[in-house]
Amino acid sequence: MGALGLIIRREYKARVSNRSFIIMTFLSPLIVVGMIMLITYLTQLNQAGKQTIVVVDESGMFYKEFENTENIDYLDLSPAGLEVAKAEVEDNSYFGLLYIPKNIKKNTSGVVFFGNEAPGISTLESIEEQIQTKITNEKLLDRGVDLDLIDESKTLVSINIEDFQGERTSKISSWIKAGFGGGAGYLLMMFIIIYGNMVMRSVIEEKTNRIIEVIISSVKPFKLMMGKIMGTTLAGITQFMIWLIIGGGLLTFLTLYLGLDATAPSTPVGNMATTDLDKIELIVLDILNLPLLKLAGFFLIYFIGGYFLYSSIYAAIGAAVDSETDTQQFMLPIIMPLMLAIYVGFFAVIENPDGSVATLFSMIPLTSPIVMLMRIPFGVVWWQLALSVSILVASFIFTVWFGSKIYRVGILMYGKKPTYKEILKWIKY
Repeated sequence: MGALGLIIRREYKARVSNRSFIIMTFLSPLIVVGMIMLITYLTQLNQAGKQTIVVVDESGMFYKEFENTENIDYLDLSPAGLEVAKAEVEDNSYFGLLYIPKNIKKNTSGVVFFGNEAPGISTLESIEEQIQTKITNEKLLDRGVDLDLIDESKTLVSINIEDFQGERTSKISSWIKAGFGGGAGYLLMMFIIIYGNMVMRSVIEEKTNRIIEVIISSVKPFKLMMGKIMGTTLAGITQFMIWLIIGGGLLTFLTLYLGLDATAPSTPVGNMATTDLDKIELIVLDILNLPLLKLAGFFLIYFIGGYFLYSSIYAAIGAAVDSETDTQQFMLPIIMPLMLAIYVGFFAVIENPDGSVATLFSMIPLTSPIVMLMRIPFGVVWWQLALSVSILVASFIFTVWFGSKIYRVGILMYGKKPTYKEILKWIKY
């Protein structure tokens, strides 16, 4: 086994045998799944409590008109008057009071909600919709319009979406594609940050302990840097696969368990409308029609290229500093392209995946691993994929060369905080 293979093996064993690595490998899926279940439980708990809203309607149009919902009970105290109703709300700690003035038809801005807390957006919209509908109907009746004729004349139009090959798709197809692409891009970004920092800390640790002085005497700095990157990459992939197995298994088990024991009311399949079943079928077909194998394959390609690109920069930074505290001045140029890629992906790719902004950032090597992964579910022509991968590979080779020049000098520098100007001088050595 060559020197590079020995370094890769050493780095891999050092990472996977580390106590904190082992603990977090098995603990992280439990924490994530636990957080998901906790958020789900708290969401249900938050919606479980009922609130009472007192209604005082001076116009007489809405007396006992408001319909109770799952979370809101309406108590009409219009005959008691506004002041008595306010006192009743305070004495019984009701959620709030809805006041409707006498001249509501002419002054719709006179409606007031009294309460210590503002109601939720959905509650406000529900109240506004009921008031608007009632007033509109009253105005139509005043003008002699038959409401039954209006109801009979209402027509709902649902546009079916179909490609030129005859395959149907759902209206939320773009969101499904964006979800899969965005998930892959965000996952890659987190992978780069977590394991790139692991490479950097490994370099700083060996440099601080002066172990590097012994190692560097028997192996070239370039091979040492590559060995660290590749060994840490393999350790990261191992950890990630364990996360997928444990986390996926836990989520599947808990979902099935909670599904069997669920007490919340649900709509039986037999009672579902044909249109609802048709929509669900289209969504399932959209997911099955996604290029999942293509997305998985290019995720691996862009993961290797993007991770090696950024890891070489992380390794160079680790070699240039004496402690992790000194790395802060160099971290912003690394984090900014990753954050920019996420924002471009969510705001440009979803709106227009073939637009000039999305296409440009899927070619720039510092952002292409994330942006291109977000574009792939929407369909990308082969030459753009080939060009993007070629630029990424060329940039990776250049970055490794660039990083190794800094690594070669910085790994033996102690006691001095480097500046950007000084690092540029190291490249010329």
